[in-house]
Amino acid sequence: MNNGKRIVCLLAGTFMLLFLGLIYAWSIFRDPLAARYQAWTATQISGTFTISIVSFCVGGFVAGKLAATIRHRTIIRISAAVILVGFLSIALLLKPSAPDRSLWALYIFYGVFGGGGVGLAYNTLLGAVTRWFPGRTGMASGVLLLGFGVGGLALGSFVNALMQRIGVERVFLVLGILLAAALCLGSFFVGIPASSRTSDHASGSGAASLAAKAGVPAGSGAAPEGLPCYTLGEAVAKPTFWILCLWNIFMCVGGLLVINSAAPIAVRYGMFAVIGLIVPLFNGVGRPLIGMLLDVAGRKKAMAANTLLMLLGGVSLLLGALTENALFIYVGFPLIGVAYGGTPTLFSAVINNFYGAKHYQVILGTAILSLAVAGAAGPLLSGALQELSGGAYLTSFVMIIVAALVALILNLFLTVSGKRDGLEK
Repeated sequence: MNNGKRIVCLLAGTFMLLFLGLIYAWSIFRDPLAARYQAWTATQISGTFTISIVSFCVGGFVAGKLAATIRHRTIIRISAAVILVGFLSIALLLKPSAPDRSLWALYIFYGVFGGGGVGLAYNTLLGAVTRWFPGRTGMASGVLLLGFGVGGLALGSFVNALMQRIGVERVFLVLGILLAAALCLGSFFVGIPASSRTSDHASGSGAASLAAKAGVPAGSGAAPEGLPCYTLGEAVAKPTFWILCLWNIFMCVGGLLVINSAAPIAVRYGMFAVIGLIVPLFNGVGRPLIGMLLDVAGRKKAMAANTLLMLLGGVSLLLGALTENALFIYVGFPLIGVAYGGTPTLFSAVINNFYGAKHYQVILGTAILSLAVAGAAGPLLSGALQELSGGAYLTSFVMIIVAALVALILNLFLTVSGKRDGLEK
């Protein structure tokens, strides 16, 4: 396998995901929109983020289906067109004089078009780039998702400065052109290795005979080389699939309880709001770090370590709330950041390792629908728990500990189920 090509593919994928990560830095746009459209309630504005998360998941599922018949770079260009149309429409339709129409425009063109377009590209890039790293899917997924995780953090200052100069509506025009250009440019450097195309062809109509010649059990769905090659139907029929999705939900909910409120938490316990940036910073760091741990230590240890980090982070934050000692908050923030960042890396890489690369995109696109549950539940739960604790975040920190403990139990179930299903030793 050409080492130069795969490095270029990895860098191009990370570059594109860096720009795509901007759409999920919703806090960049939330306050300027709230100030300009004062008729909108906080709940109405937050609804945009929920819609974008659900649309992101649907876009990932659609990308998985399209990958069977359309080239990866073509799907990326379709994504560019969807995002461009969405953001240009926002720039044209948002008008303070028509707040109701503007809100629906935001829901449709940022939430549905923006979130769906990002989901298309996200799934496609993970599916294409990880094929170049068959023995190091954790590292490859981690580096890719590093770009996605730090996109808002890296480009946030630029977007804020731009909004102050040209206004919140026009900034969507610039971002739409910028994102579409980045995707179209990067798409020229993304594809799958020739060996994968050959393997896909071989595992199509002639898969049964080739598998039989190679001595692979007929019902396993494995490729002739002995690598896993499960279809979507075969994957969802296994308990491991659902246990992994539940683990993802609890880990994401635990992380969202902090990452959506990191700045207010910092202020509440006597720190500067900027300290909240520790969480997204370590969110980015955790993605390649946990990915490399997966490649070196294996699935069981990597998932256990990541979940324990979430648990320790929750305990540290709870101690900070109980003692009013900011030191515990300083410790808890990076722990939660790494654990939250490591979760999508593990989730995507373990799906690849369990079920194989051939149908990876459609299986990932289906599994990632679990993120819609976490994306909807996380912010709602965060607000409700904050009200219960009178703004002290005490109940939120307790919930993080509960979510991490459930995730630890699910990890144990995943080990038992994985052995029974023949997915790991």
